[in-house]
Amino acid sequence: MRNLDEILLARGSVTEEQLAAAEDQRRGGARSLRDVLVDGGVIADGEYAAALAEQLGMRFVDLADVEIDARAATLVSESIMRRHGVLPFAYEDGRLVVAMSDPTNVIALDDVRTITKMELRAVVAARAEVIEAIGKYAAMADDIEAMAGDIAGQEDEHPSLRDLKAATDDAPIVKFVNVLITQAVSDGASDIHIEPGERELRVRYRIDGVLHEVMRAPRSIQGGVISRLKIMADVDIAERRVPQDGRMSLTVNGKGIDLRFSTLPTVYGEKVVMRILDKSSVLLSLDDLGFLDHNRQRFEAAFRKPYGMTLVTGPTGSGKSTTLYATLNVVNDVGVNVITTEDPVEYQLPGISQVQVNSKVGLTFASALRSILRQDPDIVLVGEMRDRETAQMGIEAALTGHLVLSTLHTNDAPSAVVRLTEMGVEPFLVASAVDCVLAQRLARRVCTRCTEMVRPEANLLKEAGFSDEVVADRPEVPRAVGCSSCSHTGYRGRMAVHEVMTVTEEIERLVVARASTDEITRTATEQGMQHLRDDGLAKVLRGWTTIEEVARVII
Repeated sequence: MRNLDEILLARGSVTEEQLAAAEDQRRGGARSLRDVLVDGGVIADGEYAAALAEQLGMRFVDLADVEIDARAATLVSESIMRRHGVLPFAYEDGRLVVAMSDPTNVIALDDVRTITKMELRAVVAARAEVIEAIGKYAAMADDIEAMAGDIAGQEDEHPSLRDLKAATDDAPIVKFVNVLITQAVSDGASDIHIEPGERELRVRYRIDGVLHEVMRAPRSIQGGVISRLKIMADVDIAERRVPQDGRMSLTVNGKGIDLRFSTLPTVYGEKVVMRILDKSSVLLSLDDLGFLDHNRQRFEAAFRKPYGMTLVTGPTGSGKSTTLYATLNVVNDVGVNVITTEDPVEYQLPGISQVQVNSKVGLTFASALRSILRQDPDIVLVGEMRDRETAQMGIEAALTGHLVLSTLHTNDAPSAVVRLTEMGVEPFLVASAVDCVLAQRLARRVCTRCTEMVRPEANLLKEAGFSDEVVADRPEVPRAVGCSSCSHTGYRGRMAVHEVMTVTEEIERLVVARASTDEITRTATEQGMQHLRDDGLAKVLRGWTTIEEVARVII
């Protein structure tokens, strides 16, 4: 086993002079080497803990970024955790994982083992992070216990509306819900899933398109938590038999946040999903979306025209709305009248008239669009081309001097014009009105702190779809590694992968002739359309994402 001094020197954490001075101070007082170095500002707390972990041959964890299981964190009392500086935070292979700043403290390990009656796996963490996490999760444990006691059995009863509202005003419930939402926003989550099970209530966050479990809580708190969220979303808290939708606006860490709220009755109770709508994301420019120059020029050439239709296609959650909002930020001007019809209106945009679809009162996309065209618009955004009537009116608006932006659910760009004809719109109208189709997917960006550049074997590059020239060169490409900054996923943030098809005269003739998608794709490719996979692989070569991520999001 290497000496800790040697490890600190080898890591470049300290100089020999600093280490000698620290040793002198340590010998002159009762403080440890860690206290002298960290409290004296020579090295960071985490840096010392990482070196200690290396010396002992143990794992180092950054508690600020790992997922802490609330069930584990509440197994030991706060007083014991603070006395020994330990935090149980996960389960691995039937063992309880315990974070410690001093893993040589066998008394602490024995106490935790006796209390939990479990085998332990100790890991090393910075002392300050252990103390901070203990405070956070001990407080949460108190909230859960208080709620469990107050609400136990409530979901099996039928309290009055007044009783439900009174219960959900209790401080523990309010604090618990606030913690869930604040943590989700801090983690950069796009959705919060609250899922009732047979024995537990599970909470998951969707971060960069992937769900991560963050907590399991006693099922007895389910009724209070969901009722509190229903009140915030202004929906009927006494109704549990049918799905409900709502919306709430909050300020989290100084930022305005909207949440789109949805319930779904399940066999174990109501499942809640909240979509987090960060108002700052509507201020994105096209430069923020990851366009390569070739696709950016083709797309911008279309929406800069005074009239015509531009479509953005892709599956649910592929960033279509964000792209359209970024486009509106470019074209919106005091000299033009911009009106949108959306279901729902996700973001309120300054200087733009936005119409919320409401099918209950007969306000559909088609009827809203009919009224919008009487409002002297220059630019119209239609949330989605859902049916023949909406598509027909959108096409006619594009042909009568309006710029129409809309979305469609298709797998690629060439399929969009075929889909419109399949809806019943005459092919010659589709060919005349549609100027451009943008298909897109969202891929995760590699974490800039831990990415490694590797040189894959030629056969792997070929299987991924790279050109023969790239395969022959065998360039270095990113590999996701994982670190504390990216919660050990290897990825942080997302970008769009694009496919832009300009509707040229040749493609117009194919549409009028009701040609197949394959024929249109072949012609568009000959005219410079870059396929989704090719755009993704080009971004791999630029070091933005990985081959595995492109394969994950593009079939």
